[in-house]
Amino acid sequence: QVHLAESGGGLVQAGGSLRLSCALSGRTFSSYSIAWFRRAPGKEREFLTTINQSGSSTFSVDSVKGRFAVSRDNAKNTATLQMNNLKPEDTAVYYCAARLGDYVSVHAYEYTYWGQGTQVIVSS
Repeated sequence: QVHLAESGGGLVQAGGSLRLSCALSGRTFSSYSIAWFRRAPGKEREFLTTINQSGSSTFSVDSVKGRFAVSRDNAKNTATLQMNNLKPEDTAVYYCAARLGDYVSVHAYEYTYWGQGTQVIVSS
């Protein structure tokens, strides 16, 4: 059984940075494409970025391009979301998700496994 666990959330001032990690256990990490989503208070879940199995292909929504960067280390079974220049509107619970195969998707329904989420709060 695949288990995902996010870490690295917390409270940060606007303009600051956070680095979120997503650890996968139970299966071969390099077999899975990884995505990051978030859910802000009172809003629907939002796709942010995704990375394929090898890390050679990524895709991000315009709202985070230039500020957020996704990467992965298959040797450490970990994906990372580096978030810079954070804004109060980035306040949300951040989730990583995994799907088997080398296919990047923006659709939540295409991801089989989800972490429990990590809270990010950006103060103004």
